[in-house]
Amino acid sequence: MDSQQRGFQGQPPPPPPPAEIGGENFHMSRMQRLSATNPLRLVMNAGTRVASPSPYNAPAPSQHRQHRSFPNPFHHRHPPAPVPAPAPSQYRHSPVPEPVPVPAPSQHHPSPAPSQTRSTPAVTPQPSVITLNSRSYTNKFSLFLFLVHMIGAIGLVCFLVFKGIQGLLEAGEAQRKEKRLLKFFLPQVEAASLLSITLAFTWQKAMRMWPTFMVHFVLWGSFIFTLAAGILLICFQRPSTDGVGVVLVMFAIGNGLYSCWVTPRIKFCTKILIKSLEPVPKFGDLNHPTYLTLAAGFLWMSMWILAVIGAINFYFPPLVIIGLVLSMAWVTEVMRNVVNLTVSRVIGLYYLRGMQSSTQFCFQRALSVNLGSACLGSLFVPTIEVLRVVARALNLLEGEDEFMFCCAHCGLKIMDSIFKRGNGWAYVQIATYGKSFVKASQDTWELFEKREMETIVDSDMTSAICFLTGVCSGSICVIVIGAWTFTVYPNFTATLSLLSAYVGYLMTRIAMALPHACVSSYYVCYAENPDNRLFDKTIQERLNLMKTDRDVIVPTPRSVPSRFAR
Repeated sequence: MDSQQRGFQGQPPPPPPPAEIGGENFHMSRMQRLSATNPLRLVMNAGTRVASPSPYNAPAPSQHRQHRSFPNPFHHRHPPAPVPAPAPSQYRHSPVPEPVPVPAPSQHHPSPAPSQTRSTPAVTPQPSVITLNSRSYTNKFSLFLFLVHMIGAIGLVCFLVFKGIQGLLEAGEAQRKEKRLLKFFLPQVEAASLLSITLAFTWQKAMRMWPTFMVHFVLWGSFIFTLAAGILLICFQRPSTDGVGVVLVMFAIGNGLYSCWVTPRIKFCTKILIKSLEPVPKFGDLNHPTYLTLAAGFLWMSMWILAVIGAINFYFPPLVIIGLVLSMAWVTEVMRNVVNLTVSRVIGLYYLRGMQSSTQFCFQRALSVNLGSACLGSLFVPTIEVLRVVARALNLLEGEDEFMFCCAHCGLKIMDSIFKRGNGWAYVQIATYGKSFVKASQDTWELFEKREMETIVDSDMTSAICFLTGVCSGSICVIVIGAWTFTVYPNFTATLSLLSAYVGYLMTRIAMALPHACVSSYYVCYAENPDNRLFDKTIQERLNLMKTDRDVIVPTPRSVPSRFAR
């Protein structure tokens, strides 16, 4: 008896009957709670899974019990059928306990055939979360190009300044030239820069205080000042000044025609301008980025003028000066768009979230995260706008040459398509959501189309008003600097007249970025959420009048006339 007891004790204890602890049901519930990707479940499935029989060749019940496999983890909605517990003798005579049997799948959910792959749970894509503080840089390639350009421009300017100083120290013809330039050229350009900055802040302040008066004043003041500057240059009776004067007179005539053409739009333009400038007093430091940008622009302009003087002593002076002019245009346009992005973020977050953002933080983002988009937009938006205006002007003409005008309509369609992928309205979403330039342009135009606002924003005058404000400053600089130069050194009159007009226009456009950004933010934020309590019914009423043909709309060429349609 003792030996039998000791032999019996040496055997492994039999597992308890399933009926006592719920055997199969207990382990089955544990397995069902495991995830389909759990390592334990994957190992058990790989070790015990066998090919399930075809439903057309079902095996006998005894065979089915011998080749048991785990059920499909995704077919456990119906409870498994109970399996009779085996006799206790099966456990006593077994030297090693058998694996715990698992019931076969229900007949309503047969196991997949061997040729079928095991399904995985479908993952529902989560919607992307829109962030207002994205730290990823936008348009990195254009940012890289701009930085390379700035490094090259700074190096070239420093080298040309060195050449200018070298020319002053060496006796000869170069020294006499540079002394003459420093005496009769440099003071006028510096005076034009200071005058243009003064005029820029004057126009901006007046635009914020008397918007209705300023819209009319800019439209007709630009015509008067440009015409006066052109007539003044013609009166100097020099070939070079006569050519510049004729160009200014022709521009003044076109300016006057445009002012007559857009007269029906003035009332709506002033309403939007007044409403969009309302949040500006809430941010006392909103103009600080403009001050800093204009100060940096004045310093860079001073160095630039010295480089132009030094280019006289370098190879191919005309090509070098043209390169410096184009470089200055890109740099000042980037400065303007940096101010545009700063104001757009401050005003856009105020409309969309009711937030009073830090102007300094928004300015830092515009100079870092969103600088690439500002560089890309500064290159393409002015070019696209000019080509689009030319295409529209050609479509306003009527003639008998169908081939010529079909080409003009084709060009207009192409420019409209490009405009949807690159426009000045994109800066609001670039500043607010941190989107790239092209993506922001497409999304913004889709918002306008969704709200049926494309006709309204397409006929907006704000961009033209800001442009003509720069023309006013440039014309005034031409009158002042041209008269001064003709008195002291007539040979420089035409050159300094063009240069002063260029400087006056660029400096003024930087300051006028604030009202432009306010109007753009108003339109874009209204298109995104027109039910916001900060918006009135001005745009909706205009849309209703346009739909009922009760509003006078200046026709804008957008499609092919019926006489050219096929």
